[in-house]
Amino acid sequence: MPENPLAAGNCHCLSGEAYTECCGRFHNGGAEAATAEQLMRSRYTAFALLNAEYLRKTWHPETAPAELEMDPAMEWRRLDILSTDRGGPLDNEGTVEFKAHFRHDGERGVHHETSRFVRENRRWYYVDGVLPA
Repeated sequence: MPENPLAAGNCHCLSGEAYTECCGRFHNGGAEAATAEQLMRSRYTAFALLNAEYLRKTWHPETAPAELEMDPAMEWRRLDILSTDRGGPLDNEGTVEFKAHFRHDGERGVHHETSRFVRENRRWYYVDGVLPA
């Protein structure tokens, strides 16, 4: 994937690290996420950078959509990790609850989800997400 000019500087996942040292290393194929939370953060950043290729690659094949449309008008502004359950380097499943703040067509919004992840063959995949009732 060509370098996105939005990727310069600190990572969009708000880890405090530079993009190249944080999610960029996953996006460019130089590393695999070691935890479900790392994968969640890297997927959030992929949405912010319109990196559909990475999103498809990290979506579990059994639940991945046939097509993935990216909306360039969607501005992802902030990621808040609320909780994690399992999803560590020695686990095979885990969940991450988060709030992703966005702006679209001048309106602010929040996407609140608890995402499920599985690890197969030492690689984490996004399975699906549950929205709060």
